[in-house]
Amino acid sequence: MKTRRKWLQGLAGSAGMLALAPRATFAAQAAGAQTGSQGGAKAGARAGEAHTGAQTDAQATAGASGLITRAIPSTGERIPIIGLGSSATFAQVARSEDATALRQVLERMVALGGTVFDTAPGYGASEEVAGRIAQELGIADKLFWATKLNVAPRGGGAADPAAARRQLETSFERIGRPVIDLVQVHNMGDIRTQLPILREMKERGRVRYIGVTTTFEGQYQALVDAMRSETLDFIGTNYAIDDRDAERTILPLARERGIAVLVYAPFGRTRLWRRVAGRELPEWASEFDAHSWAQFFLKFVASHPAVTAITPATSRPANMIDNMGAARGRLPDVAQRKRMIELVEGLPSA
Repeated sequence: MKTRRKWLQGLAGSAGMLALAPRATFAAQAAGAQTGSQGGAKAGARAGEAHTGAQTDAQATAGASGLITRAIPSTGERIPIIGLGSSATFAQVARSEDATALRQVLERMVALGGTVFDTAPGYGASEEVAGRIAQELGIADKLFWATKLNVAPRGGGAADPAAARRQLETSFERIGRPVIDLVQVHNMGDIRTQLPILREMKERGRVRYIGVTTTFEGQYQALVDAMRSETLDFIGTNYAIDDRDAERTILPLARERGIAVLVYAPFGRTRLWRRVAGRELPEWASEFDAHSWAQFFLKFVASHPAVTAITPATSRPANMIDNMGAARGRLPDVAQRKRMIELVEGLPSA
């Protein structure tokens, strides 16, 4: 069995091929990831990075490319189950002078069929740098752009409507498109003021979908209240194999209300990587086509029927390829999900 180390060495060795035929090379690398090359690898390759229902209900439709997609409930439009986030290490690299790695990450995601890119003005330089890179690469129109709006003061308080509109216009300029796919009110910031602005933008055809987000436990009830009282296309929240609070109310309510769900922090930020450090991926993970710990964690999240897309952040091209491997093959069923949970609950806490 090829180890993850050898698999990554193979990626490095194919660097010359990428310059000549990137799409063919990326597809071959993805196929290699799926044919079991990482199953016996130990965790730890992503240290320091934020990576670093029944299946019959949850299994998504795979297109001609074999990529798993999910439907946005409000329209039926399908998007790939795995995307890219731009907080954490992506944001750190975006602040640096050399964004070459981010360019490669975005190239690889698109070449492997990914489209969903989640960002926010609050993620430092991420939105600006990603927008510039996407335009330079000619992929801006291929991406499903998901950004956020929030000018409310930290800790609560009223948002200035004029400032909110200025922030939105800045996002349009950075992304370089007349229409943004999704804008969500970030961290539930004064939704009484900011959500109507997004609704107006949607009615004008400048924003296709709107929603609200939070990853803070203290805001979960406000999120639930908004899901019940507002007409939303999307929500964004945290969900991971060892962070399953969303299963109690948020995810079932999303299904009931026909709201799409973007999942953030599917690796528990860096927590899950610390918990599996130095441990072999179990052989039985191949039963649902998981060939790395990243795919193990992502496929658990993807197997919940309420999840529309998952956007783990990364600044490493090899990790982007690994993540996209979770968008292919089988997803765990109810019994397999239970076994996965039992394994993780038996690990040392982080």
